[in-house]
Amino acid sequence: MPTATVAPPWTYTLQLPQDPRAPGVARATLRHVLRVHGMSELTETAELLASELVTNAYRHSSGPYSLRIRDAGRSRIRIGVWDTEPHIPAPFQWGAQAPQELGERGRGLYLVTLYAESWGGYPMRGGLPGQGGKMLWVECVAKPDDQNGLRGVS
Repeated sequence: MPTATVAPPWTYTLQLPQDPRAPGVARATLRHVLRVHGMSELTETAELLASELVTNAYRHSSGPYSLRIRDAGRSRIRIGVWDTEPHIPAPFQWGAQAPQELGERGRGLYLVTLYAESWGGYPMRGGLPGQGGKMLWVECVAKPDDQNGLRGVS
């Protein structure tokens, strides 16, 4: 009699330096992880979301940062980015407003909230140097009617 195989949940963490090439390395790693776990249909959306979060960490923190990718079940993944800057930016703050129409900043993370299934942010407290900061996270999920990964924005 055949036995059912259940894949255990998985998590990958990629430590990234303050280097302008690091966001590209993060995107390539994400694509590879999704491919090997049979979740390629999430690649476009996940890459957009991760790219914005990682680029935000690169631009707005002075220390190292990391990308965390984990299985969240049912064709869903959670992408988190930790960095050393403790400030949680709008729109990840409770009650934050959409960016101004002609504003020069704030559009990237606002787009993340439009394409992510869910999102959030929380402070990280640590007692040692290099700990603390914040974690911004998003989830994306494959939808049966989602042919190319990106969902339409209404």
